[in-house]
Amino acid sequence: MRVHTLLSIGFAIPSLALPSLAFSEPKGHEFRAAGPFDSRSPCPGLNALANHGYIHRDGKNLNYEDINQAAQVAYSYEPGFYKSAVAMVFDFNISTTARPRETFNLLDLARHDTIEADGSLTRNDIYFGDDVHFDATVFAPLANDLGLNYYSPANGFITLDTAATATANRLALAKSVNPAFNASNHQHQTEYGTTALYLLTVWDAEKNAAPKPWVKALLAEDRIAYKEGYTKGKSIKTNTQLGNMTQAIRALAGWKP
Repeated sequence: MRVHTLLSIGFAIPSLALPSLAFSEPKGHEFRAAGPFDSRSPCPGLNALANHGYIHRDGKNLNYEDINQAAQVAYSYEPGFYKSAVAMVFDFNISTTARPRETFNLLDLARHDTIEADGSLTRNDIYFGDDVHFDATVFAPLANDLGLNYYSPANGFITLDTAATATANRLALAKSVNPAFNASNHQHQTEYGTTALYLLTVWDAEKNAAPKPWVKALLAEDRIAYKEGYTKGKSIKTNTQLGNMTQAIRALAGWKP
């Protein structure tokens, strides 16, 4: 049963735009990949905020308001969208800054099974030694399932059905190769939420799908796809929309609580 009707996303993003010289990055927010001494997390969306200078480019000594403001400006998320995620850093006492009750580094989010969990779409499991950096081997099957390597204006969008299947396949593969896969309650509750998060960030409500070039830039490069025509849209993206999308993807994947 299709569950697209469960969604009420309520915002529009212009249709697919393939790479073009007509598109450029906002002045002052040009992409710059992380350097060897920069702090990054397992989350492409947060890393992209640093790579584009919406938060400290080194990814260090961040506070809640840094994330809150950046997410509004870059992604048009509602105020407080990341409040619970940032609160977890302090609740779990995992900050490694000099002011651990007020600030954190992006790398702090990699603490296993607090915020980070097994089965990432773009990172390997901690069992294999690195749950922070993009892993091309992990990403390749997902990219294939999503059709990210071959697309055109006629076949350039990712639907919820496709995303749900790709995530389910990634989770099945992770569980099959990782003998220490931790199917904790935290992992179970978040495993399809991360899919909804990346989709919501680049969702085109008119197409009821996400442009493939925008998804590929975000997931594979920790980059906002400005050069591919990304725009944050005119409407605010909310946690309610994220919840609706998560539930729809879970239903399509046959997820059981």
